[in-house]
Amino acid sequence: MRIDAIVYEIGSTTTVVSAFDGLETEKPQFLGQGVSKTTVQEGDVNLGIQAALAELKQNLGTETLEAASSFACSSAAGGLKMSVHGLVFDMTVRAAKEAALGAGANLHFVTSGFLSDYDLLKIPKLNLNIIMIAGGVDFGESATALYNASQIANLKLNIPVIYSGNIVNHDAVKSIFETCGQEEFLFLTENVYPKIDVLRVDEVRKVIQKVFEKHITKAPGMRKLRDSINSTVIPTPGAVMEAAILLQKDLGNLVCVDVGGATTDVHSVSEDSPEIAKILINPEPFAKRTVEGDLGLCINKDNVIELIGKTKLLQDLQITDSELEELVANYQPIPDAKQIPLTERLAKEALAVSLERHAGKYQSLYGSMGKSQIAEGKDLTNIKYFIATGGALTRLPHRREIIKAVLSRKNAINLLPKAEVTVAIDNDYIMAALGVLSKKHPVAALKLLKKSLGIR
Repeated sequence: MRIDAIVYEIGSTTTVVSAFDGLETEKPQFLGQGVSKTTVQEGDVNLGIQAALAELKQNLGTETLEAASSFACSSAAGGLKMSVHGLVFDMTVRAAKEAALGAGANLHFVTSGFLSDYDLLKIPKLNLNIIMIAGGVDFGESATALYNASQIANLKLNIPVIYSGNIVNHDAVKSIFETCGQEEFLFLTENVYPKIDVLRVDEVRKVIQKVFEKHITKAPGMRKLRDSINSTVIPTPGAVMEAAILLQKDLGNLVCVDVGGATTDVHSVSEDSPEIAKILINPEPFAKRTVEGDLGLCINKDNVIELIGKTKLLQDLQITDSELEELVANYQPIPDAKQIPLTERLAKEALAVSLERHAGKYQSLYGSMGKSQIAEGKDLTNIKYFIATGGALTRLPHRREIIKAVLSRKNAINLLPKAEVTVAIDNDYIMAALGVLSKKHPVAALKLLKKSLGIR
């Protein structure tokens, strides 16, 4: 069987393989998918890929499957692991963080100012995929970024380093890396914080994804997969962001949440409401991602249980202490009927907490003129659509009720979406796949995404 494209999505707990056809026609088709557990622990992600591929072939009723194009996205084995090093935490560091997170990275180390001896001892131990150096507005302070670039180059880690700081340092940074024999690992790009209160993260985000694609993630077996892919490979969260940006151009302001096995990702693509924009004290990126590394339904389930509280969890589920212990002891990445109520309760908590962490807040200031109100962080009050993707929010039986319950919670402090927003669920579980696919087939990707969401 010959088709247009196949997309491999290697998650932290599950691996999904999706098939597509008719991508250059008026009626593109999502043909089907196969699912298996991710096999990082077995020493080769390709084992899970082959199992998912076998299920896909069975679902399509074919023994052979040949695709003209193959794509992939991955968050296995920690996904895209990065560190960020800037000048001032609330300025260049924050801008660099936004760029890295928007590209789909998991941040393992963030520093501001000159790197210390301790920092330089820590960095090599983190097993990073990419290091990012920022610092200084254009034609402003240059010493910090230059010093940090020199120290990192001298570590000779043989991993990609992206410089996105003060542009006057470009020639000096290039010379430093050449002297250290690291020039092949250096990538120069525009400043993420070129002027005070100006964030410029889009171009840097693209560079990060290109670097990731060239220097593929270190999960066991991923290099073998990369060699078999003839098109794009990007981090899974970055793929979801690409799909969210594509969708926002058609639908308007939106927030998208993926409650996963290891983390919960929130992506918002939106303008601030006029009312909030007047009192915001810091700029926020148009497309913003936050990743909550402690909120996952499998790898980090114990963290979520602790957030809820054991007593409250027992009351909500109406089960005994021993029954809860049995459920936790036999917990599966893909829940069975007995486990589903617990997984749904954990998903509800992860969704609620991650939204609150992503959203900005009202704050009060007291001065000579009395009390005044300001806002800080991302404004979600102007959101039109809530998009649910990922395994939990697309497959759990009461997914829509979970989302509605969270959106209906009263909160006078956080700049959260209103309860009246339109909820759309990625029923085909293909948002990440279509994000990758959109790099080559944007029109078809948008049509298939809206169909999966049930949006005409």
